[in-house]
Amino acid sequence: MWYAQNYGLRARQIAGDGAILLWIAFWSTAAVIVYRLASKFAFPTAGSATSAPAPGSPAARLPLVGHRVDDALRGVADAADTGDPVIVRTAVTAGAVAVFLVPVGLVLGSWLPRRLRWTRQAAAAHELAASDDGRELLALRSLLRPLDEVAATADAIPDATPGSLAEGWRNADPATLDALAEAELEQLGLRTA
Repeated sequence: MWYAQNYGLRARQIAGDGAILLWIAFWSTAAVIVYRLASKFAFPTAGSATSAPAPGSPAARLPLVGHRVDDALRGVADAADTGDPVIVRTAVTAGAVAVFLVPVGLVLGSWLPRRLRWTRQAAAAHELAASDDGRELLALRSLLRPLDEVAATADAIPDATPGSLAEGWRNADPATLDALAEAELEQLGLRTA
């Protein structure tokens, strides 16, 4: 189970997954552009060297970058001209891979564990809901939530208080166990039926 059955939570999960995919696509494109630009500077074609403008002329400047960035990139390109082509190609490739891996790795490192944890919890809760003992465990889990969530569950049940919910769980009251188990399933975004 990868998505919640509750429409609101499912929409948020799909939007989050879509944002992650766009993030990955953006940085993939950025890495390809960086690789191509770096390769163009490191390995200029033979015909472009004869028709290239003089280094100090305005036409020789890179568009959309400042004077300092342009000079730094040209310095790297000049250093690449004197280096071993295999080492230069490896450095260009490693730089492009780093442009992709660093931002994508940071986002996936925080997003993926949360999504996998929710998936495991939802699958376990779905299995537990099928048995009486499992519903009792779900009810206990609902009681172990923060006090404001337990109070909200008690407010949703007529004539219930957080204390009466705990007492109903201790006495194995079927109505209380069902109400608490349903509250836990709803908290995870799962249907109660």
